[in-house]
Amino acid sequence: MIQRHRKDYYTQLQRASVPNRIDEWLDWFFDIALAAQQRTLERVHFLIAKTKLLDRLRGRINVRQEKALLRMFAEGPDGFRGGLSAANYRTITGAATATATRDLAELVLLGALRKDGEFKRTRYRLRT
Repeated sequence: MIQRHRKDYYTQLQRASVPNRIDEWLDWFFDIALAAQQRTLERVHFLIAKTKLLDRLRGRINVRQEKALLRMFAEGPDGFRGGLSAANYRTITGAATATATRDLAELVLLGALRKDGEFKRTRYRLRT
């Protein structure tokens, strides 16, 4: 989290060093430490949900679908920026357009993905 907010970290450190008072810096640091703990908990819950989902789908999805789901999981709790499109699915799996559409619809029916939007704006997100 400090790496993610390093500019703010150095700003806070500079503020604390000039008057040699670290109260504000400590407050900031504690907030970042709590945010890091929260982020870790989110990741643990995400990994548990991933495992449960893959266990539930074992033997019910094809190799392409599994490959796409694993790629989506690799993005972490935040997922694909903007969601997974059919074009992304085809790129990941090498599937034809009709196959990609059918595979994605099946993943929605199985409860692995949720569908947002319609037509070219359709995006898929993990249901964890």
